[in-house]
Amino acid sequence: MTFGFGPGLFDAIGRAADCPAVVRELPEFPTDRLEPRWSGGDLLLQVCSDDQLPLSYALRRLVRDARSIATVRWTQRGFNAARGSEPPGTTPRNLFGQRDGTANPAAGSAELADAVWVRDGPPWLVGGSMLVLRRIRMDIDTWDDFGRDGKEMAVARRLDTGAPVTGGTEFDEIDTRKVDERGFPVVAASAHAVLAADRSPAERMLRRGYSYDDGPTAEGTPDSGLLFTAYQADAATAFVPVQARLAQSDVMNLWITHIGSAAFVIPPGCTEGSYVGEPLLSG
Repeated sequence: MTFGFGPGLFDAIGRAADCPAVVRELPEFPTDRLEPRWSGGDLLLQVCSDDQLPLSYALRRLVRDARSIATVRWTQRGFNAARGSEPPGTTPRNLFGQRDGTANPAAGSAELADAVWVRDGPPWLVGGSMLVLRRIRMDIDTWDDFGRDGKEMAVARRLDTGAPVTGGTEFDEIDTRKVDERGFPVVAASAHAVLAADRSPAERMLRRGYSYDDGPTAEGTPDSGLLFTAYQADAATAFVPVQARLAQSDVMNLWITHIGSAAFVIPPGCTEGSYVGEPLLSG
C-alpha cells in the first residue's frame, strides 16, 4: 500500500503553504482532454497485489475505516501480466503490445534513489517522493490496424523485444544519429522513446504503468488504456518538462489521449509506533 497527500489534505490541516506548487496544480498540456471524474484527489490509497482476493479485502477495509472523514472521488483499477508469463528481466507490456518502462533507472541503483527520493526539503518530506498519475485512453482499434513497421517507428523500439530499432538489446540506448543507406535518419525526432528520454538527471523518474480495460462501450469500442504513474523527487523538474515535449510533438498522440490527471506528495515511511505522515500531520 502506498499513501499520497493531495492539495486538499494540506488545506484541511491548515498547512496549505506546505503543498508543493506542482502538486497543487500541474500545468495544462495542449493534448490534455481531462475529465473531472478521473482527476484530482486529496488522499491517495494505492493498493497492489498479485492476487485479487486479498486486494479486494484490503481495499474494502481501508475505505470502510475512512467513511466518516472522506468520500471516494474515483477508483481506477489497473493490471499487469501475470507473474512468470514473461521472461525474467524483461519489462511488462501495455495494451499496445509495447514494453513499457524500459528506460527506468536500474533497481537498487544510486541513479534510482536520486531520481525518486527527496533529498533536500522540509523534514517531513525528506525521504518521500512525488507521484503523478495520468489516465491515458488508447485508441486500440486504430492501433491494431496499423502496420508493424509503423508501430515500431512511432515508438523507436521493436515490438518483440523492446530493443531500439537502431539495433541492440532492450536496455541499449537509441542511436538517434544513425542513418540508413540513403542517408535518412533511422529514428524520427518525434518518436515516443526519443522524446520521453531524460535529457538531464533532473528529468529522471520511475515509471510504473498499469493497463486498464473497462470493457467495450455501448458502441462496441474498447474503453481501455494505461494508468501511467511516475515517481520522482520533484515533478516540476522531471514529469513536467518531459510531458511538455511529448504533448508538443509525440507521434503517439495520434493514438492516445490523456483523460485523467492527479499529483500527490508521497510521505516517507514510518517506524513501529508511528504512522505515515506523522511529521506533517502532527506538526
